Amino acid sequence: MTKPRLTLEEHADLGRTLAGIHDELTRRTAQLANAYPQSGPEAEPFRNLRAAETALKGVRSILDSALFKEHPDTAETTVYYPHPEDRSVVRPPDSTGRA
Repeated sequence: MTKPRLTLEEHADLGRTLAGIHDELTRRTAQLANAYPQSGPEAEPFRNLRAAETALKGVRSILDSALFKEHPDTAETTVYYPHPEDRSVVRPPDSTGRA
């Protein structure tokens, strides 16, 4: 039995969310790069976060290709690569631990 695949709206929602997560990973990777060495044992958090950022880029690319295969008449590149104002915002928790 074939799985149902994502609807166009589900792709759009996922695209906005993944773009927002990517933006936050990029900011945090830069933060670590500026605060700690980029080689040696102290660089492990930076390297891991950069690897997560790279993996997320790959996921977005694969999903973008799936979108165009599944919805060829309505797919747009802005689904997985939305304009900055259309991306979800990832917010760190406030001082009370609430997002």
